[in-house]
Amino acid sequence: MDADPGVPISTPSTPSSSRTRTTRSRPLGARASDAPPSPRTASDSDPAAAPAAVFASATATSVGTPATSPFAALGLTQPLLKAVAACGYSRPSPIQEQCIPAVLAGWDVLAAAQTGTGKTAGFTLPLLERLLHGAHARSGVVRALVLTPTRELAAQVNDSVRAYSRFLDLRSDVVFGGVSPNPQIDRLRRGTDVLVATPGRLLDLHQQGAMKLDRVEILVLDEADRMLDMGFLRDIRRILALLPQRRQTLLFSATFSADIRHLATGLLHQPVQLQATPENQAAPSVEAILHPCDMARKPALLSHLIRSNDWQQVLVFSRTKHGANRVAEQLCHDGVQAAAIHGNKSQGARTRALSGFKSGELRVLVATDIAARGIDIQQLPHVVNLDLPNQAEDYVHRIGRTGRAGCVGQAVSLVAAEEHELLRAIERLLGERLPRREVPGFEPTVLSAPPLDLSGGRGRTPRGGGGGRASSGGRAASSGGRASSSGRAAGGGPAPTRRR
Repeated sequence: MDADPGVPISTPSTPSSSRTRTTRSRPLGARASDAPPSPRTASDSDPAAAPAAVFASATATSVGTPATSPFAALGLTQPLLKAVAACGYSRPSPIQEQCIPAVLAGWDVLAAAQTGTGKTAGFTLPLLERLLHGAHARSGVVRALVLTPTRELAAQVNDSVRAYSRFLDLRSDVVFGGVSPNPQIDRLRRGTDVLVATPGRLLDLHQQGAMKLDRVEILVLDEADRMLDMGFLRDIRRILALLPQRRQTLLFSATFSADIRHLATGLLHQPVQLQATPENQAAPSVEAILHPCDMARKPALLSHLIRSNDWQQVLVFSRTKHGANRVAEQLCHDGVQAAAIHGNKSQGARTRALSGFKSGELRVLVATDIAARGIDIQQLPHVVNLDLPNQAEDYVHRIGRTGRAGCVGQAVSLVAAEEHELLRAIERLLGERLPRREVPGFEPTVLSAPPLDLSGGRGRTPRGGGGGRASSGGRAASSGGRASSSGRAAGGGPAPTRRR
């Protein structure tokens, strides 16, 4: 379960008696439209009925017995309370406090929850509670389906499902690409209560007759914004066509963007809208710093920072797969154990790299934004933006991987003159100017330069100065890629202005 950032927030309102925490107001498979409509948003909470509270970190204080656990007040029964206690969690996070009662009551949910808010337990615990009261999955049947954008996130969610269902007689499984489908087919044909899957592999297995999706009772779309960014909309619509109309649907996204709201319009019915933290707001426990640097000297500056500060665990974000590989190789050459993780790596290589990073065998993991989804390390001390993200919102997602569970984290960004448009978009989103600090010996010589061409060679810059959707595997220039020592942007343009 993700760490709780400790943000004060009130629980969702309960406009009718059918939404009490202890009442299963709808049978599994019922639609939200079967209940009387009423406005349901986190902002509509009645302070007198549900006072706001600051919840302690899930890792803090003593655990307590299942009978006295704060999770019991949310409507969870003894097997789940026992599992939560065994995991060492004492109190629910804000998103869990809101989400668990809503899901138990049978409502569709639209939730804005970033990494580190505890959202996985927020939907997994009530999902398991609801399945516990129904019949077991028969051969080839899937009762609950959780869709995720990446293999790593799918594996992480499945680990959570297994941890929380350890005292339940429910069968869970995970399927994703990059591995042989045959063992997955054999397992799925026995029936699955909870299936966690990536969209592409799920469709492949369905076409091979491995499972049926017409009996799904609960659908969860986790990190839906990233699935849209990765171009999974068509696959999602194909999957929805295979599901029954009567079901409960939960959609989780980092933000309520226009695309997400459009998707939710046709997917959810009278959903409860929840928001764990204000959109696009960095956690106060994260110390952000910006180091101006020439594009060509970024890898050298990164190596210098890691070695001179003796950083032992660093997650580095690269714009491109090629750049990630080159930086990892450079760090290894400098005596810093590092590995790259991205979509071109085999599943075995990705698993080994992530395992080595978590165990401390690797000091540095260099990742693209897409591959980093699913990397969940509770006390990660350092995050470095080797390249600024193409989308300003991803900056908040990146740095949110540090500063969790009450720990202070450091987010460092190495910024070249070519990235000034991306930086301006980030600071506009945050509503503040990031502190600058030049590193002696690495002062920038290029002070002004044309913006990076992030269009993949099509000659266009991203909308709104950083709002483009160029993928991590595109041909945009990166610090590990084709940018020349002169600092000239990949798309050409006027000569850069140098420091004299």
